[in-house]
Amino acid sequence: MARTKICGLTRGVDLEAAIDAGADAVGVISEVPVDTHREVDPATAAELLAEVPPFVTATLVTMPDSAERAVELVRTVGPDAIQLHGEWTPDELGYIRAETERKVLLAVDADDPARAEEFDGVADALVIDSTDESGAGGTGETHEWEATGALAARLTTPVVLAGGLTAENVAEAVRVAEPFAVDVASGVELADGRKDHNAVARFVANADREVEFA
Repeated sequence: MARTKICGLTRGVDLEAAIDAGADAVGVISEVPVDTHREVDPATAAELLAEVPPFVTATLVTMPDSAERAVELVRTVGPDAIQLHGEWTPDELGYIRAETERKVLLAVDADDPARAEEFDGVADALVIDSTDESGAGGTGETHEWEATGALAARLTTPVVLAGGLTAENVAEAVRVAEPFAVDVASGVELADGRKDHNAVARFVANADREVEFA
């Protein structure tokens, strides 16, 4: 069993569906230097996350050009946590944590376990993802879950498994990698950032169930 985050939300109706399905966290994407239909402007991000109830973590997913801009975005949007993509230093993460008093998650490419180990104990959670050349996630590609599981076992920081997850494969991914949480965006989409509410519900349910194999 793993906690679940539904990411890339752009509409209030999809946010409500994720919350109704029992997601532990929801994410909105703002200020990323890649072309994605999941991105919203900071004002819209603030409006969406303002609707998140207590006990569900409202997460801002972003790739700002500086630690100072990350702090500004947190103050504008008002999330419970910020998930950073791109190149960062431990000192920059420490600065963002201190200035915002928010949990800071860092996305790390699954093919770079040394970077995950560098930020062990620095970030509040590490999102192990299949990223593109810019460091952005949302590629819709899976990676080696066994390797992520071995990495998670070595780290003290909670690991969030992302990359190519769907309602159909998440239960197996959780069984193999045993992550703290799983994160999905494209795997529960219809098109153009709109979520498939049935797929969202099945993803959350399947991440929370035990899988047995003969």
